[in-house]
This record gives sequence, C-alpha cells and structure tokens, in this order.
Amino acid sequence: MLFKLTPLSVWSDNKVREKLGWYYDVMREKKPAKYLICKTIPSKIDIKTSSLEDLWIEHHRLAKLFKSQLMQVESFKLSQLSCEKNNYLELKSEIAHRCLEKCNFCEWKCDVNRLEGKVGVCRLDKTTRVSSWFRHFGEEAPLINTNGSGTIFFTGCMFRCVFCQNWEISQYPLAGEVVDGTKLANIMKDLYEQGAHNINFVGGEPTPNIHTILEGMVYLDVNIPMLWNSDMYASEEALNLLLDVIDIWLPDFKYGNDNCARRLSNIPRYFATVSRNHKIVHDNPSNMIIRHLLLPNHFECCTKPVLEWISKNCKNALVNIMGQYRPDYRVIKNPKIYSDISRGIYQEELEQAFDFAEKLGILYKQVS
Repeated sequence: MLFKLTPLSVWSDNKVREKLGWYYDVMREKKPAKYLICKTIPSKIDIKTSSLEDLWIEHHRLAKLFKSQLMQVESFKLSQLSCEKNNYLELKSEIAHRCLEKCNFCEWKCDVNRLEGKVGVCRLDKTTRVSSWFRHFGEEAPLINTNGSGTIFFTGCMFRCVFCQNWEISQYPLAGEVVDGTKLANIMKDLYEQGAHNINFVGGEPTPNIHTILEGMVYLDVNIPMLWNSDMYASEEALNLLLDVIDIWLPDFKYGNDNCARRLSNIPRYFATVSRNHKIVHDNPSNMIIRHLLLPNHFECCTKPVLEWISKNCKNALVNIMGQYRPDYRVIKNPKIYSDISRGIYQEELEQAFDFAEKLGILYKQVS
C-alpha cells in the first residue's frame, strides 16, 4: 500500500502547499530563507565583548524583532536584502561557540569544555567532521522535487541506536572530513549551484555541530531553504538558536515511551524531551514533516502513543510513517537479545499503522 506522491506531483496537493507554504516559497526564491532575514537585523551590543548572559538577553530581544519582520515578508530580491554588521545571525553563532565551553547543545547537558578538546556523549570536541555531501533523492517528495536535497552527513550522535543504519559515522565520529564554517559554507554553496532544493543537515546527528552550522550560514550568501533532519534531542537553548534559521524541520519521533528508548537507543527522558521539542517547533510556527520509523512488534508501546500525541499536538505537521526498517548494527550481531526487532516490517503492521493514522486524521499519505 503506497501513497507517496512523486516529486513532480506533490505540490499539486493543496494540503502539502498549505502545510509547507513557507518552505515552498523559499525553495522557489519567492521569499528569503530565514537565515538571510537574520542577517538584516542588527544587534545593539558588541557581540564579541559582551558576556554570554547579555548575549542571551539580546537574543531574546532580536527574536521578537525577527518575528515581526517575518510577518512583513511578501516578496523580495536578494540584492535588496541589506546585511547588517553585528547582526542576529552572528549573535547566534557567537552564543553557540561560547556554549562549547560548557556544552549543553543536547539534553544530556554534559557540561564538558569541548573547546579544550574534551568530548561528551556525542564523542565530539569542537571539531566538526562531515562524512559526505551530495544531492539526495531518497527523501520525502516535497524535499527532493526534481534536483534532490542537498544533504550533508555529519559524524557523531548522542544516541546509541542498536539498529542504526548509519552506525559507521554516528558511532565513529572521527570518520569524516574536518570542516570549519568557511568550508561548510562552500559545501552549501556548491550544493546550491548544483541545483539542490534545500540544505539538509543530517548525520549521525547535526545537533553537536550547531556552532559550525551557524558559522557556515554567516559566510553563506545564497537563497536556499535550511532543513533540520534530527533526532530532536536538542536542549531548549540549542532549539532557540535554530528556530529562526531553519525553514523546514524533518524531526524523528521514534519511541512512545522511555523504556524502549533506553533499551534500544540508550537515551534517558526521551518522550518528555522529544515531545517538548516537537511542540516548540510546531507552535513557533514552523513547516514540519515528522518521521516515525515503524519497529516490528512495537505498535502498542511506540507507534500508537506517538501517533496519538502528534494528532493532538502537531496538527499542522505532515507525518511520514516509515516502513523501511531493517535489522542492522548490533541487532544483526545479537538477534536473540533484540528478538523483537530482529526482522523487517510485515505488510499487516504497515497497514495497521496507516489505518490508525487515518482514524486520527493525521496527514500521512502525502509523504508515507
């Protein structure tokens, strides 16, 4: 049972156009990407010399100005955007770099000094590494259109998913090429010039690399939507740095309870953290496609509560109910320990999830 629209037909669906309207306009360069708008908003304080506390106070003030300016955006020409010195985006970048001294980018809040070379749960110090970047045609139809999604795979992750399909880069973060803000900006610009429809930050997990990602945007000057493809375990501080620069969100919502999250991904406080972050992003408001990966034998404990929560709290989001799970990584090596997820998804399990989403009124056919 397949519902997914093709990249060429998806934008004829009125519901897709309604739910992803901002992203659609930026993709067609009818509106500026949010990160470009941030560059037009000047800060009143000296970003380099002010304390972190004062930077956050100024960030709060500029976030209000951003929302006001966003409401006034109708049409634009890139040449008409005036980039201010000491601007909102540079403020975000400075805050992110300062946060590395006592890192709290994710909900683990390790508080380690990554600037001095220490590593947290993500196994990363201040150095950002990228495994690969290319135009990806395997994402949801609205994201690939005709020329693909400009996907950048970062190494490192806060999760330890026993079924991870990207374990070579998520669990071994030294496997990638070192990039700084300038190099990352060049990668993003190259993907744009190749015709990519967005910049897709993924991994591994992009969250530990927020400092480099924001710095890369500071050096970038092209109009392209920014896409956040994440496990959504970011801290509220990190989320605040991202809210006004990301044009479309592609968050995971894996588990419906903390027990499964701890057993299969070694993550504490999963449901409260991830649901909080989904709600914050949704209510910002933001364009969203939420991904829920079906796990065999996990309908009652995970799929059902996740879809119920989404139906009540993220009514404007599209939902990709993903049936492509396959056992990988530690599951293959320990099939008896992980016997519940040691096989792929049965057709009846996929149909059960689709039927439940249909009853809840979730918009899933357009992207599932």
